[in-house]
Amino acid sequence: MKTAVVQVSLKAAKSVRQGYPWVWRQELEALPSDLPPGALVDVVDGQKNALGQAFVATKSPLALRFVSRKLAAEERVDDAFWKRRFELALGRRSSLKGRDAYRLVHSEADLVPGLIVDRYGPALTVQTLSEGADVRKARWAELLREVTGASLIVCRDDASGRDFEGLSRETKVLSGGGPTLVRYHEGESELEIDLLADSKTGSFLDQLDNHLRAGQLAKGRALDTFSYHGGFALALARTCSSVISVEQDPDAANRARANMTRNGHTHVEVQTANAFDVLRTFADRGEQFDTVVIDPPGLAKRKEGLQTAKRAYHELNVRAFKLLAPEGLLVTCSCSGKLSREAFDEVVLEAAADAKRTVQVLERRGAGIDHPVLPGLPETEYLKAWFLRVL
Repeated sequence: MKTAVVQVSLKAAKSVRQGYPWVWRQELEALPSDLPPGALVDVVDGQKNALGQAFVATKSPLALRFVSRKLAAEERVDDAFWKRRFELALGRRSSLKGRDAYRLVHSEADLVPGLIVDRYGPALTVQTLSEGADVRKARWAELLREVTGASLIVCRDDASGRDFEGLSRETKVLSGGGPTLVRYHEGESELEIDLLADSKTGSFLDQLDNHLRAGQLAKGRALDTFSYHGGFALALARTCSSVISVEQDPDAANRARANMTRNGHTHVEVQTANAFDVLRTFADRGEQFDTVVIDPPGLAKRKEGLQTAKRAYHELNVRAFKLLAPEGLLVTCSCSGKLSREAFDEVVLEAAADAKRTVQVLERRGAGIDHPVLPGLPETEYLKAWFLRVL
């Protein structure tokens, strides 16, 4: 069967050759009208020069996601092709010795467009964020089972990113069986999650290394806000005299309490409350902490909300700085991809100035090495985790 050909503008072609793996719909010059969702097509520029093969989207503003820099005549994209990509992704995580939870496939950064795969012990969660990945997820699940030996693979296609792609949301078991309640470890801490019911793909594995680093630097009385299942709080509990963990969602707060009990941390108090309100109340009381963690959910999913998000980050950090005792540690995070590292730096340092605090920047961190960054795609470098000391 002859592969369909899509032609893109010379400007788009230049970006692709420089490493950008996407083409937006307004950059298309010629697109066949009868392509099925997620079809694999050959892509050429306006002068018919080859660019490679890409998934095509029929609904999304993001029209093409590149799969290969070779045309179909040069490289066959079949089960063997994808199985090799999954094997390579697994091999890239071989340095994570002893880890039973990590991101196995990080979408475009692992050359599998629109696919996220997280591993929790014997189970995998799969999330597809493009038409090309969506129509292939059942077959990909079988290939992933062959590569990893996973006994259970669940689909977590309930993320808001699917709305942008014009895809419906769903959660279901793709392969295997058994309970979806599983346990995994972050260092010495054991956590429990429900792969079908909990947020994201069950947990926030991008912060795992930052949880552990915070535990190494933390001391004294600690406050962890936006705690979710208590990843930061569990790490802080190993070095701090007391920890207050704040989480607004009742189910997540209950999971955090269970995790504290499971790990024997009787000196951790989990509060079901709004972090903004708690920070304000503690500041009004004149309370002080030796360690504060600010780890909110993404506050800027679109460019239109960026200024509002900056104000929110500024407010959170001003309050955090005011709560910190001299020599105290602030761990402040942003997972908003639309907020650059430079912009986050500016927000945090302006907040320190407004709080009249002098700070040292100890580390500027991102996600762990299981969440690699693709240089040509800034969106893959979304997580910021700044570690600062107040003088």
